[in-house]
Amino acid sequence: MIRALYTAASGMGAQQANLDTVANNLANSATAGFRRRRLQFEDMIYQNMITPGSPQSQQTTSAGLQIGLGTRSAATEMIMTQGDFNQTGNNLDLAIQGAGFFQVSKPDGTIAFTRSGNFHRNNQGTMVTADGDTVLPAITIPSNATDISISSYGVVSAKIPGQSTPAQLGTIQLATFANSGGLNSIGGNLFEQTASSGNPITDSPGGNTGMGTLQQGYLENSNVDVVEEFVQMILAQRAYESNSKVVHVADDMYSQINNMIR
Repeated sequence: MIRALYTAASGMGAQQANLDTVANNLANSATAGFRRRRLQFEDMIYQNMITPGSPQSQQTTSAGLQIGLGTRSAATEMIMTQGDFNQTGNNLDLAIQGAGFFQVSKPDGTIAFTRSGNFHRNNQGTMVTADGDTVLPAITIPSNATDISISSYGVVSAKIPGQSTPAQLGTIQLATFANSGGLNSIGGNLFEQTASSGNPITDSPGGNTGMGTLQQGYLENSNVDVVEEFVQMILAQRAYESNSKVVHVADDMYSQINNMIR
């Protein structure tokens, strides 16, 4: 009974982490470029009462008798499916149709990556994120520029008074990874590379490296499916209730044993 108490408690703890993951997904269902996560579980060590394969006689071996000691949360898998596009009409809003990430420079000089393309101009005319991180390569838009255009290949151009043709201001580059699911989420719609993700591969949109292309005036919505998250929430709740029931039953059995001693 004591073993059952701890085993069921591990299940309750794992489902609590599962519910935390679902809650975070739902909380970010309206976050541009957000990637939902799914919790993965693994079973814990087994107690071998009889080791599988141990001899029972000269001709036979035992199938074994193993009692599991519970479960634990092992990892969170980031789901990289494309989110729906939302038309905003803002000429600095960009959505990536493909697997690429925007590159931004943080205040400490490190490079981070994001799928959220809600960009703005700062007081110097440089394209930045909502938190003020500079989009790379850095592109400065003159204050008197009009009709800003960003092509599907990342070329930024605008009309400048006194010039007959639009001026090219720069080209946005994207990055991809061998394992984008291995990126580390650091908040603020940003990711950073890890040993699991590998080094970034950079190229202009529309190249042959699978970066994808840009859509001006659109933002990519979160890829959270609210209905699916509600289903996962119900499953986590039922699993938690089942494990709590095991705790109750094991406690009741243990109580009966104590009463027998009396």
